[in-house]
Amino acid sequence: MQYICDAPGSKTWFRIETDGEAALESDAMSHLVEKHFLQAWESAASTYHSTSSPFVEQNIGLKAHVQRVMPLFLTLRSAEGNALVTAMLPPGGRYDPAFRIVIVGPENRDPYPEHGEAIRKLGEHFGFSLERIRCYPYGGATLSRK
Repeated sequence: MQYICDAPGSKTWFRIETDGEAALESDAMSHLVEKHFLQAWESAASTYHSTSSPFVEQNIGLKAHVQRVMPLFLTLRSAEGNALVTAMLPPGGRYDPAFRIVIVGPENRDPYPEHGEAIRKLGEHFGFSLERIRCYPYGGATLSRK
């Protein structure tokens, strides 16, 4: 996981960078962030075009490309390392009004009452607001178990 920023209450935001980390997040939070992470990874990987011709070097830039073009998957952790909130933001953390931001708590519960300040801090870090009405997804695409 990659450190993103600190949040009030001795909490920290991290970027989920691998399918293993996404699997751990799914288990800890009882939702399917792993499924969405893998779909985003595959979609991003399908847009990669190697600039190298030797077979051994063809995928040398794949990981960097994927991390640049896929959505950011983030986890809020307590000081003890417990998963508290999962977020999916636009690629590169750049505001995109067409992108459906998703922020959920364990079992897809609303994380805003308990972790609203930490979510606000994440929005400040990226330079845009993460209002509950736009980011807590019931009625649209979610990270739910289906």
